Amino acid sequence: MKKIITFLLVFTIALILSIACNNNPNSSENNVLNIYNWSTYIDPEVITEFENKFNAKIQYDTYESNEDLYAKIKPGNPGYDIAFPGDYMVKIMASEGLLEKLNQENIPNIKNLNKMFINPPYDPGNKYSLAYQWGTMGIGYNIKATGGKINSWSTMFDEKFKGRIALLDDMRSSFSIALISLGYSPNTTNPKKITEARDFLIKNKQAIAAFAPDTGQNLLDQGEVDLTCEWSGDIFQVMKENPDLRYVIPKEGSIILTDNMVILKGSRNKELAEKFINFILEPEIGAKISNFIKYATPNQAAKDQGLIEAVDLNNSAIYPPPELFDKLKYIQDLGQATILYDEAWTEVKLGVSK
Repeated sequence: MKKIITFLLVFTIALILSIACNNNPNSSENNVLNIYNWSTYIDPEVITEFENKFNAKIQYDTYESNEDLYAKIKPGNPGYDIAFPGDYMVKIMASEGLLEKLNQENIPNIKNLNKMFINPPYDPGNKYSLAYQWGTMGIGYNIKATGGKINSWSTMFDEKFKGRIALLDDMRSSFSIALISLGYSPNTTNPKKITEARDFLIKNKQAIAAFAPDTGQNLLDQGEVDLTCEWSGDIFQVMKENPDLRYVIPKEGSIILTDNMVILKGSRNKELAEKFINFILEPEIGAKISNFIKYATPNQAAKDQGLIEAVDLNNSAIYPPPELFDKLKYIQDLGQATILYDEAWTEVKLGVSK
């Protein structure tokens, strides 16, 4: 009988300790934050600072496109807390129930955001997302290869650069180049215009050396291509070490991107995730990230306090002037018309590879 009582006593104590550990916000399980972000998109020191400040551990994985993120999360969140989808992908993921609503009372640093990023069309009321960084899609190029400055999408398809350009391995981005070059909206749902864009890309297949999975900046830096379609900050990162590289937003217009912080449905640590978002929105932290990755900050307080490097703040390719900014378009969710792009993109990949 004594053995049974002793066993029950030990079992009860063990059970109590187990429950206490699982409810302890400082336990290893409760203080691990699983982040899924674009590659080369944060200053590593920011991760360390957060871990030290909140006695937390960050597990960090990366992806190369909005579609990669969506494909990973759609079947069921494998365990991530925070992700950084682009503007149009926020709308898609929210509509499909893949995101948690934000408790803005836990994110007071929202006050630091520029009003341009409050109540965006893809997420009215910022119910699910808050801006992380913004930038543009443009042309990264080697000025020695081009023989001077360039300013047009047409240069990408100039005969003298045959086999020396890279496009993004991203359906909407590559179709945007073709549609803008043809004088159309990058968000058209007109089947004839989408077909024209498909044919435009296939017709220019001899120019295309690669469809790069958001690594065009590396191909350019290594001399494997002379021009690449890429996101602004990615090119500016390699420009720091290569004086021959340049970046331009073409005169015809281009795409503006806003990548956003969201909490994924099924997050096991929503409270810590909101602390992370609030931390990122501190002026000093937001500035540190932008100064490191060379994307534009949505953090107005960081700009007002003089925390953004002057050379970046005065760079019109990072912070475009009004006359160029007006020519930038967000990629929009096109609903059922996306199927038309999917089919055309498959034909482009097959046609270019022949």
